[in-house]
Amino acid sequence: MLHPSYSDLMKVVNSEVEPGEAPVVNSRYSIVMATAKRARQLIGGEEALVPEKSSKSLSIAVEELNQGKIKILSDEEV
Repeated sequence: MLHPSYSDLMKVVNSEVEPGEAPVVNSRYSIVMATAKRARQLIGGEEALVPEKSSKSLSIAVEELNQGKIKILSDEEV
């Protein structure tokens, strides 16, 4: 099982959304795509933004998202 859970990651990503606004992330798919993209960046040589507890790039990407070190941008922010 993935720790933190998808629902916990969605709460972290949507934590800065004001009440009444549309959430940035509505599905697990968005979480998966964002962490996969970040994992590819880490494999490509980018520096990790959190202390590396694991050698796996996907685990590092999930931890970065959970700690709020990376953000998923909404369509309006892109």
